[in-house]
Amino acid sequence: MIVLLTDGNFKHTLAAVRSLGKRGFDVTVLSDLPISISFYSKYCQHHVIAPDPEKNPRFADFLLEYVKKNQFDVLLPISFAAVMQVSRIREELEKFVKIPLADDLSLGIAGSKDRTIQYAEKIGVRIPKTWYPKTESDADAIAHEVSYPAVIKGSEESGFVRYANYPDELSEKYRMIARYSPVIQEYITGEGYGFFALYNHGKARAIFMHKRIREYPVTGGPSAVAESVYNPALRDAGLRILDSLNWHGVAMVEFKKDQKTGEFVLMEINPKFWGSLGLSIASGVDFPYLACRMALDGDIEPVCQFKTSVKYRWLFPADVFHLMTNPCMLSQFIRDFGDRTMQYDIDIHDPVPTVIQVGMTFAEFLLRVKQKRFWRPHGRPHR
Repeated sequence: MIVLLTDGNFKHTLAAVRSLGKRGFDVTVLSDLPISISFYSKYCQHHVIAPDPEKNPRFADFLLEYVKKNQFDVLLPISFAAVMQVSRIREELEKFVKIPLADDLSLGIAGSKDRTIQYAEKIGVRIPKTWYPKTESDADAIAHEVSYPAVIKGSEESGFVRYANYPDELSEKYRMIARYSPVIQEYITGEGYGFFALYNHGKARAIFMHKRIREYPVTGGPSAVAESVYNPALRDAGLRILDSLNWHGVAMVEFKKDQKTGEFVLMEINPKFWGSLGLSIASGVDFPYLACRMALDGDIEPVCQFKTSVKYRWLFPADVFHLMTNPCMLSQFIRDFGDRTMQYDIDIHDPVPTVIQVGMTFAEFLLRVKQKRFWRPHGRPHR
């Protein structure tokens, strides 16, 4: 099978490349960055410099021309930006390649935080209390209604998140990200959980669940360490959303488990592959492989069981950055090296991407410090 992946600079693209390459698939990777970790994997057969799908609308045209000139069986868009550009020209692309991707209506709901929250509320999935300001004046009025801390969250998948602890701070931070059409939400205290699935036109074909143990930024962000879990209530909440959307392809539904009530509260839907993909593969649910097989064969046998209590660590840069911004975790950080059950996104048989990750960790640190988004880029909620 010949597979094309986008976004070669992402850690989960690397996880997909390794998974597919180990199965003997011919894998080509696109990226706008010449030094992309997936380019240097021994499982990447071909790599191509392409426009950045997040910043350059020409990515769609480039992709269409590329698949016309080169034979591929399946295209797996990785980032949200790539998903949305692919969806825009799917009719043309599907003349040349299979794409396991949800329809435009479902993507529109899942890719917009305000539409996601409104939709979830209609179908009975618990959400944080949410306000939908349209103007700065609306936000100023809402600032005196909400309980604190509060969350200001850009509506688009790539939008920003900020925390506010009092009314003037909420108004100020709303203005900072007003161009992303933010919603305002109550802050839910609790652990982060994810429900992950592959669907075939409304039918779940593979599921997986995890709990976040550490994340960066420490106030909310991608997993630095996570553990596979199985929770029927989490499963049911995730299935309810994706079933009702008649989903197709992969998706992640993110929840917090409310510390007060024990209920799962919806945070967002990610209509794409997710950063913690390596954990699901290590736990026995190989989503990239299953998505390719489903796209090519029309369907697959359901995969509803997986190994639980599998812990997975993304050392560079996520867990290193977590430690730097939360030094009280030093003893646990060190102890985890002695945990023989812990798995890593480091492959001793494919070492070059890890070497590049180490170098990029230092470069990323300098960039984040320069841009003043290393320590607490979202702010610090006072609980």
